[in-house]
Amino acid sequence: MKTRVEAYVKEGCTLCKDAREVITRVHEDMPFILKEVDITSSEDLFRRYHASVPTIFINGIKSFKFKVDEEEFRKKVRREIIKAKVSRLSSKKLHYK
Repeated sequence: MKTRVEAYVKEGCTLCKDAREVITRVHEDMPFILKEVDITSSEDLFRRYHASVPTIFINGIKSFKFKVDEEEFRKKVRREIIKAKVSRLSSKKLHYK
């Protein structure tokens, strides 16, 4: 399983722009799937997130709201990448027995 990052954002949001820049820099160094969700694309999303953008999820876990600290983001993504690799190795070992 590859690490997934979902960013709930909207156009014209300065904090969203800052978060995009941080996520893009980290994405250049680390492999993860990035999905950007425009909250204005649905009434439900807008209702849930209009006062909370950007909101960043890593593997389905809410990890950041408003400000994305680059060092902390790197740590959290790295941790998820390592967990995925350990999980893959463990499942491969089970198949060899």
